[in-house]
Amino acid sequence: MKSIVEKIQHRFKSANIVEQIIYLNLVVFIITFSFKAFASLMLWNEGLLNSWFALPAEFGRFINIPWSLITYGFLHGGFLHILFNSILLFYFGNLFLDFFSKKQFLNYYFLGIMAGGIVFMLSYNYFPALKNDRSYLIGASAGIMAIVIGIATKIPNYAMHFRFIGAIKLWYIAVGFVLLDVIQIPIDQNTGGHLAHLGGALIGFILTTQFENKKQSSSSWVSNLFKSKKQKPLKTVYKKSKPISSSQNDPSQQRKIDEILDKISKSGYETLSKEEKDFLFSVRKK
Repeated sequence: MKSIVEKIQHRFKSANIVEQIIYLNLVVFIITFSFKAFASLMLWNEGLLNSWFALPAEFGRFINIPWSLITYGFLHGGFLHILFNSILLFYFGNLFLDFFSKKQFLNYYFLGIMAGGIVFMLSYNYFPALKNDRSYLIGASAGIMAIVIGIATKIPNYAMHFRFIGAIKLWYIAVGFVLLDVIQIPIDQNTGGHLAHLGGALIGFILTTQFENKKQSSSSWVSNLFKSKKQKPLKTVYKKSKPISSSQNDPSQQRKIDEILDKISKSGYETLSKEEKDFLFSVRKK
């Protein structure tokens, strides 16, 4: 038994952040459904966990359990619910990590869950068709939507390959998910869930847009800084004959500068290695 626990701990520690979140969701799913099975045998209230950890639609109930704005994202309504969410999170989450950091993944995921929860509560308190409905929200879908829309906004023309279907660009997939939620709002009993998905999608789009704007701003000032140095004509007057140092007229050095500037314009200043950044600033100081 001890060896099994140690293997599970090792597997969890060696997993990336996407897999760790999936494992946490699975563990919570097993615990909650084990509790419900035992509660049904003991004639206890099976909805006890939901009353404490699911997100209520009413602001009055939410004030008493504010942590539910996060904890609802770890609860799922059934096997198919958590299976579908786990598959989406695995594929899109790992793709997300190819272009963003672990910290950014956590920001997108949890801010998406929070944004989805806020949209859910606002909808049930301000839309006449949803008022007076004592509903609650569960599931990680809003956080997953933030990841999906976030990476689709970053690399919209990246194609994912599916068996029997072929290659589909990310922006097609993102638009398809959003439209699917919009279409189901008036005909599905899970209206609040679909609205929460849209809240997560919105936060994913906003975060990536802001990140890209910030990156472009950062790369532009660095690029302008060194391009102005490169294009500026040499006007220094020497009082006496002195050979120009090789660093001032070194073709290999200029090629390296041009390569780094091209990298900045394509991927941003943050993608430079420490060696490349040090090189640029050493050249600038000369």
